[in-house]
Amino acid sequence: MPDRKTRLVGMAAVSAIVVVWSTWLVVSRSGTQSGMTIFDIAAFRYGIAGLICIPIALYYKPWRGASMTRLAAYALFGGVPYGLLSYVGFIYAPAAHGGIFLNGMLPALTLLIGFVWLREKPLAIQVVGCVLIIGGAAMAGISAGGGANPRSWIGDLSFLAAGASFAVFLILQRKWRADIPQILLAASVFGGVVYIPVWLLFLPSALGAASTDQLVLQAVFQGLFPNLLGLILLSHAVRRVGSTVSAAFLSAVPGLGTVLALIFLGENPGLLGWFGLPILTAGILLASVWQRRV
Repeated sequence: MPDRKTRLVGMAAVSAIVVVWSTWLVVSRSGTQSGMTIFDIAAFRYGIAGLICIPIALYYKPWRGASMTRLAAYALFGGVPYGLLSYVGFIYAPAAHGGIFLNGMLPALTLLIGFVWLREKPLAIQVVGCVLIIGGAAMAGISAGGGANPRSWIGDLSFLAAGASFAVFLILQRKWRADIPQILLAASVFGGVVYIPVWLLFLPSALGAASTDQLVLQAVFQGLFPNLLGLILLSHAVRRVGSTVSAAFLSAVPGLGTVLALIFLGENPGLLGWFGLPILTAGILLASVWQRRV
């Protein structure tokens, strides 16, 4: 049983993740509306994080503990394709939908893929949680689809595809017992080394269309938070308060993301969307907190 100070540090870390991930939703949506392309936003994410993680990788030499096949799988499911699918979602759907369909649906997607692929049978209470998650997410989708975002379903499907990719990434991490240096090498260093030359040579760019403030904002949030600080904080939190408490805290991301999107972007999810949020949050708690003992 961790002592009080350890638990406080762990809860502070997971609380910081909730704020960071919720804010990232708003920043990413803002970036797609700034004039720059999603390829530019991804370049900030993988270029800056990749540079920062190179010395970390050289120090820990994580390639010694994992095959290139496994590292390539981490990079494929948790790296550039996942990031680009997420940014496509922000083009069409409001920021709140990123929290709902990308973060909120993740427990249900992980359980579903684990059942189909690894034959991991979920607990009955987790199935109930998945039903609530799907119901709450559907309410949000219907609310937006009937209002000012007739094409938001395209973004929602993109978020779901990104979430499914990240669910596979999480399952592989657990199955192969990946450590943080291995993930940083695969998701950040490999991503930067492969993606940046392709972006510079072949992909459309419109960095000049964005303001200096927007460029700085994207550089800081995309470069430091998703692939670097978020992973480190999450590992820190799980070690100190456990995965159950961490999952409970992370269930707040869709709700906080929706509130921040309303404040900073003026995106209102509608009455049905607001009503679906507590249903979604309850489902996340049921699906994530109760885990099968092994």
